[in-house]
Amino acid sequence: MSPPSPWDVPMAGHLPDLIAADVRKGSSFMNGWAIDLGNSHTRVARWDTATGTPRLLELPAICRQPGGEDPLQAPRLVPSATEIIAEPDWPARLGRWPVIARRWFLGRQAVIGRPALQRNAGMVLSGYVPAFKPYLDREARRPIARLGRRAFSARDVAQLFIRELLAEIKRTAGIRLRDVVLTTPVDAYETYRAELLQITRSLGIRRVRFIDEPVAAALGYGLGLSRDRRVLVVDFGGGTLHFALVALSAREAESGAARVLAKAGRPLGGNLVNEWLLDEFCRQLGFDLARHERNDELAFWRQLMLMEACRVKEKVFFQPAAVFHLTPPGHLRSDLAGSLDDFPWLEISRERLAEILRRHGLYDTLAECLDQVLGQAATNGAGEDAIDEVLMVGGSTLLPGVYPFFEKKFGRDRVRAWQPFEAVAYGACAYAAGSFSHADFIVHDYAFVTYDPRTHDKQYTVIVPRGTRFPTPPDFWRRQLVPTCALGEPETMFKLVVCELGGDEQHKFRWDKHGRLHQTGDGDPAAEPVIVPLNESNPTLGRLDPAHSPRDRRPRLEVSFAINDRRWLCASVYDLQTGKWLLKEGRVVRLL
Repeated sequence: MSPPSPWDVPMAGHLPDLIAADVRKGSSFMNGWAIDLGNSHTRVARWDTATGTPRLLELPAICRQPGGEDPLQAPRLVPSATEIIAEPDWPARLGRWPVIARRWFLGRQAVIGRPALQRNAGMVLSGYVPAFKPYLDREARRPIARLGRRAFSARDVAQLFIRELLAEIKRTAGIRLRDVVLTTPVDAYETYRAELLQITRSLGIRRVRFIDEPVAAALGYGLGLSRDRRVLVVDFGGGTLHFALVALSAREAESGAARVLAKAGRPLGGNLVNEWLLDEFCRQLGFDLARHERNDELAFWRQLMLMEACRVKEKVFFQPAAVFHLTPPGHLRSDLAGSLDDFPWLEISRERLAEILRRHGLYDTLAECLDQVLGQAATNGAGEDAIDEVLMVGGSTLLPGVYPFFEKKFGRDRVRAWQPFEAVAYGACAYAAGSFSHADFIVHDYAFVTYDPRTHDKQYTVIVPRGTRFPTPPDFWRRQLVPTCALGEPETMFKLVVCELGGDEQHKFRWDKHGRLHQTGDGDPAAEPVIVPLNESNPTLGRLDPAHSPRDRRPRLEVSFAINDRRWLCASVYDLQTGKWLLKEGRVVRLL
C-alpha cells in the first residue's frame, strides 16, 4: 500500500486557531533568501550564517528526490510544474481574498513540483502546466490552462505556483518570507519584473530585489568583481539553450545588473534530447510511433518512456553504459521486430549518446550560437580573447561533448562548470545576504609531480590549496629541492609538471584531460581522484649547468611559486650551486 500523498492530507485545525497561531509566532524577517525561477526547475536558497555559505532548501513534499544526496540527481530542485485544483476546499477559497493572502496561506489552490509531475505522468489534465516562465515575460495574459469554462493565464499560473512554493517554505522551514531576491533572465523586459513584483507583493512579500542571472552565476561560481570582466554564460537546461556575453563591474553587480554585449539562443534542451533518445530506441526496435500517435494508451506510455530516456541519459553521464527498458503496452507489442529479450542494442553507451547528439546537430548548434555571440561581440569591440570567464549553468551542460567543446575553445582555465544546478541560486542568495566578497580565490587544489627515487611512484606536492586568495606574495610557496634524476642519469633540464587535483568534498564531479565526466568527493567513495596534468607539453623550468649528479642528494634549487592578479601561477627557480636565476617569475599555467 503506497503512502498517502501530502496533497491528499486534509488541512487540520479551524480558521481562528490557525490565525491565532500565526499571530503568536509573529512574522519572520530574515535576509539571505533567494528564489531562482527556472523553466524546468526552481531553486530556493537560504544563507547559512554559521558557515557563511548559501544552501539549497530541501522541500521534501515537492522537490525532485526527497533525502537524495547525489548532486547529479539535483534532488533539492523543485520542478516548475503546476496543476490547478479544480474544486479547492473552503479554506483555499477563503485564502484567495487579498487581505488573507497577504498574511496567511489557507488551504491549497494548486499542486506543484514533483506531485504535479507524477499526477500527470500519463494522461495530462487540462489544469496542468509544465512551465509558465516562458510566457510570463511577453505573454502574461496568454491562457495556458483551462478548467471547465475558466481559462488561466500565465500570470494566474505563476501566482499559484509561487503561492504554493511560499506556503511550502513556511510549512518546512517555519518562516514566512517577507524579504527575497528573485533571479531574472538578462534579456527579460521590465514587464517580467513587474509581473513578479505584483505577484509577490500580493502574497505578503514586502521587499523584493532582482538580480540578473549572469550576475548571480558569477557570484555563485566565486568570481570577485573588484575589476571589470567579460563573462560568457551558457545556460543549457531542460527547455532552452541561451548564450549571454555580459560585462560585469563592481558597481553594476551591487545593483544586481549586467550589461549585455551579445546573446544567442535556440529552443533546444534536455527535454528534446529525451525525445531524440526515445525515437532512436523505437526506430531500432522497428516500432512506429507515428502510426499510433492518436492512441490514448500510447500517449500514456510515451510519457513514461520519456522519463526512462531521461534516466538513461543521466546515467551515462558517469557510467560507461546504461540499459533502456522499453516495455510497450501489450496489444502494441506486435509492432516490434522481435522479442524484447533479444535486443542487446537497447544498451546505450556514453559514446553512442554522443553520436546521437552529433547526428541531431547538437554540437553544430553550439558552434552556431557561439559564432553568433562572438560576431556580435566583435562589433562591440570585444574579441574572443577579451572573454575572461565561461560559466556553465543548467543540467544539460553535463551532456557528453558539451564541456569539451568549450574547454577546447577557451581553455580549461576559463571554464567554470562544476555546479550547474546551484550557481545561480547560490549567487542570488549571497547577494540577498550582502555577503559576497570582492576578493578572488582559487577553486581547485594544484600540485606538482615528483617520483619516489626507489619505487618510481608518482608523488603530488600541493603548492596552491583551494581557497587561496590572489594575488599572492612572490614567495607564497618556497622550498629547496633536489632534482630527481629519475632515469639515474645526470639531470640537465629541471622539469615540473603541474596538475589540477580533484576529489574534494565541495566539487562532486570533474572532467578529466579527455573531457570525460567523473564523480569525485563523497559522491562516490570508491572513486579515484581526478588528476589533470596542465603543462605536460612544456614542463621545463630551467637548464642545469653543470648537470646535477644522481649521487648528489644535497638541495640544488630553491623554487618558489606565486599567483599574479590574472591567476597565472608564476615560478622562480634559483640555482644554489651557481648562484644564478634559472627562471624569474615565469608564467607556468593559468589556474582556475
